[in-house]
Amino acid sequence: MKPFDYARAASPAEAVAAVAGNPAAAFLAGGTNLVDHMKLGVAAPERLVDISHLPLDKIEKTDDGGLRLGATVPNSDLAAHPLVRRHYPVLSQALLSGASGQLRNAATTGGNLLQRTRCVYFQDVTTPCNKRNPGSGCSALEGYTRYHAILGASMDCVAVHPSDMAVAMAALNARVEILGPSGDRTVGLHSFHRLPHDQPQRDTVLEHGELITAVVLPPLPEGTRSAYRKVRDRASYAFALVSVAAVVRLEEPTDTDDGDGPASAPTVAEVRLALGGVAHKPWRATFAEEALRGKPATEEKFRRAIDAELQHAVPLPDNAFKVPMVRNTVVSVLRELCRVDHGDSWAGEGGGGRTGDPASGGEDRS
Repeated sequence: MKPFDYARAASPAEAVAAVAGNPAAAFLAGGTNLVDHMKLGVAAPERLVDISHLPLDKIEKTDDGGLRLGATVPNSDLAAHPLVRRHYPVLSQALLSGASGQLRNAATTGGNLLQRTRCVYFQDVTTPCNKRNPGSGCSALEGYTRYHAILGASMDCVAVHPSDMAVAMAALNARVEILGPSGDRTVGLHSFHRLPHDQPQRDTVLEHGELITAVVLPPLPEGTRSAYRKVRDRASYAFALVSVAAVVRLEEPTDTDDGDGPASAPTVAEVRLALGGVAHKPWRATFAEEALRGKPATEEKFRRAIDAELQHAVPLPDNAFKVPMVRNTVVSVLRELCRVDHGDSWAGEGGGGRTGDPASGGEDRS
């Protein structure tokens, strides 16, 4: 690790000024990702500006009934917060599936969003990597690609984003509040992370010196259900091969069969799906969402919808298995949330992480 200077900021504005004024400076909060990269030689900041003691560690209700999550709220506190567990179980489940308890105690909301890829070629400084050294090439293209992207990749980078929390927040339509040298701005999470295109070294739309101060979760309508499921190589603390965050609101079944599904099936009034482990950013499955809205909540419709999304997939030699894995995981999660059995009959009310259910949180053990 190269030597570096250290400073503790007294305010968010002071932190922004300190980093913006030095091209080789970086913010430090939990450090669970940055310090690892400093040890590996992937990152070598000359100055670290500590923001961990700033007053950015609160979880507060917003005027419209949502939540504002401070950037330095530890992941463990966020996952366990009663309002998160009750109203946003998808987020609690994602956080609990993401890391060990020790790491969750240190990792922060803002830092989690800024995690860099765990691509082995990015972390190995002896190999070419466009994300680490733009223009040097992508070693993964001729290498081992089991963990790499099937959606939204480019010839310059096929790495995937590692965060579980960010996938859940994408499905929740979260907004990221940012303080920079030019003032405040807010960016929707769906626009916060970037696809690689020809600049894979840029993970997000943040400019140098901009600081995440909070993430805002909009309120969810009564009756909304949500869940997160993660498929991985081992049951404990592995990064996702595939993950799915789903937010669904149903309308009661009608008495009339219109020919588009069983008369007893409810209608999908609203749905948001986000995928992890498949792209350079949390992937909103917008084609699948559009195919589901207003349709009966049946397994057949779920499969058709995710197939509409996966027609755009471009698997690599080692990860073609991700295509059926995404399909099966999405269908399973939607079936559970919508209480649909394998015969496509509506199984009635109950469970599934409904908004307003205080017991709907809990650890994802998939």
